[in-house]
Amino acid sequence: MAQKLFTVETLRSAAKQSLKCLVVPVRLRRAIKTFFGEQEMANIKRKVLRLSESFRGIKDANRLLPTSTSKQLVADPFKFLEQSKRWKIKSAYGDIGLTYRDDETLAYVATRMPAVYSACYRVLTEVKVRVPSFSPVSVLDFGSGTGAAFWALRELWPNSIERVNLVEPSQPMQRAGQNLVRDAKKLPLIHSYSSIQLLSRDINKSERGHDLVIASYVLGEIPSLKERITIVRQLWDLTRDILVLVEPGTPEGSNIISQMRSHILWMEKRKCRKRGSSLNEASGDGAFVLAPCPHDGPCPLQKSGKYCHFVQRLERTASQRAYKRSKGRALRGFEDEKFSYVAFKRGKRPEGNWPLDGMKFETLKELHAKRDPADLVIDYEDEFELESETDDLVPHEDDRYLYDSDVPEPDAIVMPEYTEDEEIAQADLGSGWGRIIFPPQKRGKRIEFDVCRATKRDGSEGSFDHVVVTQAKNPALHHQARRSLWGDLWPF
Repeated sequence: MAQKLFTVETLRSAAKQSLKCLVVPVRLRRAIKTFFGEQEMANIKRKVLRLSESFRGIKDANRLLPTSTSKQLVADPFKFLEQSKRWKIKSAYGDIGLTYRDDETLAYVATRMPAVYSACYRVLTEVKVRVPSFSPVSVLDFGSGTGAAFWALRELWPNSIERVNLVEPSQPMQRAGQNLVRDAKKLPLIHSYSSIQLLSRDINKSERGHDLVIASYVLGEIPSLKERITIVRQLWDLTRDILVLVEPGTPEGSNIISQMRSHILWMEKRKCRKRGSSLNEASGDGAFVLAPCPHDGPCPLQKSGKYCHFVQRLERTASQRAYKRSKGRALRGFEDEKFSYVAFKRGKRPEGNWPLDGMKFETLKELHAKRDPADLVIDYEDEFELESETDDLVPHEDDRYLYDSDVPEPDAIVMPEYTEDEEIAQADLGSGWGRIIFPPQKRGKRIEFDVCRATKRDGSEGSFDHVVVTQAKNPALHHQARRSLWGDLWPF
């Protein structure tokens, strides 16, 4: 079927993937408030401080992992590991790394759960937008913790999800997650397990495949690269369609995502070579990166000295404002959660026309030559910077006492926003859409930004390019660039 050509208007709507300031749903805020009403809240700030120190310890442990060992394990693990010890976990997840006891769990719900929810919601929203036909029925949440990812799943697919399997070794975290959903209505069938091994023994072979598997903020808590890769392999084996991995937006978290990305793609290519089969969309063989990468080649940022991460702003909940440290300054009413992620989809990346194929753009000089002098209207947009364009990029001091999140308004799913006169379109999963990695820089009538893009039509290779768009050469794309944010797509 011939691919529909984009217009200037549909390009703008298709490229929007970032979300504005996210407000934690009323249902979740009420659940957290009820949960705290039943807990002993003495010395909670001290518990939050200890949890932060534990997170810093995890970051230091990940930083000390040998780089050479990492490359060998990710690139070709079968040459590095002994044949008899291949992909056998010596210790179950939860026996090593960070252990969540009652104190850590209470501090986590108070300060970290809303932020983790916002990152998971942002990532899963893109999955929903990019694959509108995807409606998961069965879901596996590995390292579910107190259920931040589960709450995001409920907001986005409230009617399609029928079965959810949660894997969380910490009993206090499991109990907290159960308490938070205790009063929720219309819940899917939920089963909790302390390990993947118990999950595999309990479910039937026909139930092993999950439409969606997500592991958020958990791989970095496993200070063993070999076991980390082993767990991701097992999660991929349990994935029928889409696998999502989310980690903190730090150099260490981005490195974990990059390693797992390289390994999954390498593993699937190896399977296809071993079978002697070619990839096709119908067979279901192989895998490609649904987001954020527009290609399946080596990550071009590895040689740039930068790391791939994104940001989601959220309005702080009452518990976050009460218990988070402010370092002697007034605590802002919002926070920016930085995260790194990758979403895999089984099959072959669709091929077709790129968004700008067949499109013709006029220069500013050509547009001026065609305009009617009687219709001239003064456009002040290029003379004055609108405050609304920088609200999502430049932090500002909010009212410390009045917050929208304190008002019990009806819940609404936050999706990328479009203007009333904007024609809505969706970006396909082909390689013609680049990804804006960092905030665009607006310099007069010139917009500059960094883009990760595919260099081949099949998406087998990619590059990290610096793009400059000027109003004189391309007013249409310049107009789109002015409204592009960190994490949005860019057409090629």
